[in-house]
Amino acid sequence: MADLKEKKSNKALLEELGVDITPTKKAALSPKEERIIAGFEEIQRFVETHGHPPQHGEDKDIFERLYATRLEQILKQEECRILVESMDYQGLLTGRLQVAEPPAEYNSDRELLAELGIDVPKEGDITYLKHVKSQAEKKAAEEIANRTPCPDFDKFKPLFDKVQSDLKHGLVEAKLLKDQKDRDYMAKIQQGDWFIVNGQKAYVAEVSEERTHGFDKNDYRLRVIYDNGTESDLLLRSMQKALYEDEAGRRIVSLSAGPLFDDVIGEDDSDSGTIYVLRSKSELPLIAQNRDVIHKIGVTGESIKKRIGNASIDPTYLMADVEIIASYELFNINRQKLEKLLHRFFEPARLDIEINDRFGNPVKPREWFLVPLFVIDEVVEKIKDGSITGFKYDHKSAKLVKVA
Repeated sequence: MADLKEKKSNKALLEELGVDITPTKKAALSPKEERIIAGFEEIQRFVETHGHPPQHGEDKDIFERLYATRLEQILKQEECRILVESMDYQGLLTGRLQVAEPPAEYNSDRELLAELGIDVPKEGDITYLKHVKSQAEKKAAEEIANRTPCPDFDKFKPLFDKVQSDLKHGLVEAKLLKDQKDRDYMAKIQQGDWFIVNGQKAYVAEVSEERTHGFDKNDYRLRVIYDNGTESDLLLRSMQKALYEDEAGRRIVSLSAGPLFDDVIGEDDSDSGTIYVLRSKSELPLIAQNRDVIHKIGVTGESIKKRIGNASIDPTYLMADVEIIASYELFNINRQKLEKLLHRFFEPARLDIEINDRFGNPVKPREWFLVPLFVIDEVVEKIKDGSITGFKYDHKSAKLVKVA
């Protein structure tokens, strides 16, 4: 009872002082606003670590260039600036950078230990020890650092350009090496593999014959090319060590790497969704004349029949009933990423059509494509085996062609 009285007294006191004690409800942030804030916080962490804003340049790592682009977009868009303005304690939005540094209370660990009353041995005393790296650690560090200019980088640059483009368009992804269920797979290094290590894209151009190295009979010599035009001649074990010691170390893999489509569903597999292919029953002249090659392609996590239940009143389905032409079950897959991959792949054949909804408002459906069913089947198979990145869709000949 005494506590209750005290609380009422405090409340009354605050009201007398004119303090508004009504709790203010925070406006819920949209998913887009949450992404903008999270992105700005990543930029701030970069500045705290490096002491300068992220910058562009071929000598900068991929993450710094990404942060630099992100900061430019925030500065260009007023709604983004307003959203993060109250967070900008570093002056990133004003150009007056302020990077706080912790006060140096002690000039060295020795001074700190002495202040704590710990007798610190002096260099030269028999009890004085320094951390001495093992020969293996020294060799690994030397090999990673020992990069030289790549004399034939012109031969590899188109490969780097293609990987960068594939990353941008979602055809491949950079997966963290840490905490992966398929860690053994992620740790393997073979000729033609791609990684991001210490912020740079790295291509394994050559792998030597098996060789004996110390106690390890299964080490190999690698030729690794980096996106800044350098290369290194290092041991496979050294490359693996560098990747795992890099908290941001990544392996660049096809979006379909892993168990995307399983012929046999395992006990641990979770049903993630379905690729569906639909054909419209619309009597619009454009649809009726090309019905066999006009298909809606999408990915869903629910029943297809349930999804298309209201097709006749939904402009997404051309305000007409549809029939299911094909479906492909997915297991352990990111549905949104896969749908984006499919739509980008068939972008040259996207149907350009405008239709009015039931209220007379014009709508442009975006998931209909002029693609024969056999081509869709072929694309799904190539996503399954990971070879899709080597092909593109030629809408003029209505077939897949290899990327030059």
